[in-house]
This record gives sequence, structure tokens and C-alpha cells, in this order.
Amino acid sequence: MTYEQLELTQQTRALSWANHTLSQAETQMARNVASLPFVFKHVALMPDVHLGKGALVGSVVATKDALIPAAIGVDIGCGMCAIQMPFKSAKLDGKLKQIRQDIESRIPVGFNENNEADKQVLNWQGWQDFKHLHNGVSHLAGKAMRQMGSLGGGNHFIEVCIDETDSVWLMLHSGSRNIGNMLAQRHMSTGRELARMAGERLPDRDLAYFVEGTEEFAAYWRDLQWAQAYAKYNRDVMMARFKAIVERHAVGGKPTKPVLSVNCHHNYAEKEVHYGEEVYVTRKGAVRAQENDYGIIPGSMGAKSYIVKGKGCAESYCSCSHGAGRRLSRSKAKKTYTLDDLVQQTEGVECRKDEGILDEIPAAYKPIEQVMANQNDLVEVVATLKQVVCVKG
Repeated sequence: MTYEQLELTQQTRALSWANHTLSQAETQMARNVASLPFVFKHVALMPDVHLGKGALVGSVVATKDALIPAAIGVDIGCGMCAIQMPFKSAKLDGKLKQIRQDIESRIPVGFNENNEADKQVLNWQGWQDFKHLHNGVSHLAGKAMRQMGSLGGGNHFIEVCIDETDSVWLMLHSGSRNIGNMLAQRHMSTGRELARMAGERLPDRDLAYFVEGTEEFAAYWRDLQWAQAYAKYNRDVMMARFKAIVERHAVGGKPTKPVLSVNCHHNYAEKEVHYGEEVYVTRKGAVRAQENDYGIIPGSMGAKSYIVKGKGCAESYCSCSHGAGRRLSRSKAKKTYTLDDLVQQTEGVECRKDEGILDEIPAAYKPIEQVMANQNDLVEVVATLKQVVCVKG
């Protein structure tokens, strides 16, 4: 699909890969972001775009000399990790329930955390820089260590999947846990206070920003990069535990070498070159899809997921969607569907089937097949996955 051009302001446009007309609230949120004077060229909206806080989830914003924390979000560095295992699904026959139970006993989910940090966690080089982070999180060092290697809640998940060649894949979705959230909240609060003191009239108070060259910008950029690294390593720690569990059941605990490994953020910011200029690119619910970049686009817990390779589309700032995108809010999903609906829609998947995850029912999400069809100019599909085990936060 080619994009649709939306005229939001006289200066800045939005290019949308969604196959639907944005709601009034979504259009206004895109217009708010596009109206900021430092936004570069245009805003790119991915096929799974939907309402967020301050900025749309599924939006890509390039800026010159400024950063908007809300255009990244509070779960800094949230993203996906997947590995293709060197064996077929027959190795898992009759073992799926035990694998799920072992994952749940080994990897904390929801608000739970590890009792103590293990050797892999303690060896992370990032701890050396913790003392340089925002002074409002100095008391959270112990919690950050214990949460390293934990999943979190909401739409975070761990899955065993099978692809179209019958190969086994391990996949998980998580971010920077409480420490990333706390860092983001503190910097957003600082940005709002700066705007208030300057008497600046923002289209949305959540779009407070930092200007390059200021102390506040430097502090946010430092903490942002740290939290992104924390999130990536958090996924590595969980994947190592996850892989060992599956290997114990599938091949008697013998370590194996993955055929392919992918670990990518979808809530983050980096310096990149686009249209010949160096800019800050913030992706909120979007994955980098430069030419030959590997990415992961998951569906809901009852639908297909995709391993993809980027095509380097300039108009999208070399980006693609990060998933199916929600169709219903969590509260609306709980009011609309029953436990029987959840059981029916997750048939064939070894997972929890209780009201605690009713807000994650597959029908609460957009059809992933349509989302993929809308971005065939952004990515090519490398593998199509279907989960057989799903552990939710």
C-alpha cells in the first residue's frame, strides 16, 4: 500500500499507512505534534496507529534540535526479541503445558520481580552509570536490578511459536520496567514545568519538549540512552532463561545455536540521517526498517506474528508498524467480551484462560493480516509465526 497524505498544518503534513480514516481525536493528536516548529518534513503514521498520550502510538516523528518525551512514551526501549531454534515442533510434543509452567516459575510477570539479581544481571555494564541518572531515581537501584529479567504486565508476553517450515521460534515483548517509567515521568514533569515558567502555549501540555544545547536536553538524552540499553539487556536476560527452559524439554538441556536472532526497540529515539540531514527520530510504537533491518511485528495472542526485513522506505523514515494495534480499549474489551470468547479465540494455544487477561483478547486488536497488507512497501516477510504457548504479564 502507498501512503495517504494528510494536510495537518500549513507547514507540516502526515503520511499515513493506515487503511482507515483517523478519528477526530487521532487527527487532532497528529496535528498537535505536527504543529511544533522543530518537526522535520512530515509525521509518519504506521498501519497500527491509535491514540496514545500526547502523541499517537504508531507514529514516527523526526525533529531538528529538540526532543519530545511524549513522542517516545513512558516505557522507554520497549520492544521485541525473537530467536529461531535449530529444531522442529515435534521436539515439543506433549510438553507445552510444562514449558508454560516453567516459564511462569522462572520469569517474573506483572508486578513481580526476581528475589535477587543473578550473575548475568550483575555483569551488565550499565550499572556503572546508574549514579549519573536523574537524582529522583537513585533509590531505585535495587529494584531496577531485581526487575532485570522480568516481563511486566499489559500487552507484554512470552511465546513459543512455529513458523511455516515447522521451525520453533521463541519470542518475547518487554521494556525498561519501572526504572524506565520513572525516568520518563520525571523528565516529562520537568518539561511541563519549563513550559509553564516560560509561558509557552503548547497544543497539549504532554508535548513539552527539550531543546538541544540545554542541560535538560542533555540529561534526558543520557537517561533515555541508558533506559533503552536496560530494556534491550532485559530482553536478553529473559531470552537466555527462556531458551534454557525450552532446550531442557526439547533436547535434554543441550545448548543450541539460534539460526536467527532479532532484538529491536519500538519505543525509542536515535540520531539518524534522513533526506540528507541528521535528525532525531522518535518511534512510538514503530520499528526501524532500514534496508535489510530485521524486525518483529506481532499479532494478538491468538493471531499470527511476522519476522520482517526492512525495505528502507524514505517516506516512513525507514519504519514499519510494531504490531496489530488496539481496536478496543482495555476497559471496552472487558465489557464487550466474555471468558467463553477468550477460550474460543485462543483455541490451540497453551495459555492462561481467565478473566485476568480478558483485556488482551485477540478481538481487542486490529486484524494483523490487514496491518501487514498496508505496509508491503515498508517490509518484506521473512517468516510467519503462530504461537503454541503464550505467557502474559
